[in-house]
Amino acid sequence: MARLPAEAALALVWLTRLPAGRLLPATPPALARAAWAFPLAGLAVGLIGAAVLALAAFAGLPAPVAALLTVGAMILVTGGLHEDGLADFADGSGGATPERRLEIMRDSRIGSYGVLALIVTIGLRVAAVAALFGDPWLAAAALAGMAAASRAGMAAGLGLMPPARRDGLGHAAGRPGRGAVAAALALGAAALLPPALCLPHPPAAWLLPAAAMAAAQLWLARRAMRGLGGQTGDVLGAMQQAGEVAGLVALTALA
Repeated sequence: MARLPAEAALALVWLTRLPAGRLLPATPPALARAAWAFPLAGLAVGLIGAAVLALAAFAGLPAPVAALLTVGAMILVTGGLHEDGLADFADGSGGATPERRLEIMRDSRIGSYGVLALIVTIGLRVAAVAALFGDPWLAAAALAGMAAASRAGMAAGLGLMPPARRDGLGHAAGRPGRGAVAAALALGAAALLPPALCLPHPPAAWLLPAAAMAAAQLWLARRAMRGLGGQTGDVLGAMQQAGEVAGLVALTALA
């Protein structure tokens, strides 16, 4: 129990740009041990997005403007870490072999596949938040819940998929144990309850976004296994983005 605060702080350090480094002990824990706290880092990002959305509503801004400011704030909090992973993974899909795909993903330049992937996913996130803007409580709960739950999928990917490289974040992070993965998934599932309770049919409102998120992340994980042989930091970031978008879009269908 004494290690939990340090592991939660480490998750914030790795997954956000929040100044949580001062909370770490002199010898930080391994990142794999902090995998259970990935949803907590996502919750922090989502709550910041919810606060920006509330301020936009208070200022009387129209839904599209409020949604764009909200998504922009969440990207700023993470430094675009997961968006960068999605773009790199999309660019890598153009390679003919696993080795070539990994080489492309390491290139700091962004290609047309990456640009298109960002346009579609960010556009869907903005559109979904705008669609939920009429119910402030639902919108706030959705932002926090989807941001947290989608990062539970990252923990599962890190624990269940082998690293595709012998170097890089996916390898250096290590493999979290089953307990850490189970704890992350439990936290992610719990994070979906608040938005579900804001809708008339809570069971369906929980099951549909959860199923959509799981399907999107499993599909992307399968592509990574077949195309790369495992996970990398970019793959995990792409899984987070795919899950968050799928969950938000599914929730709009019930709102």
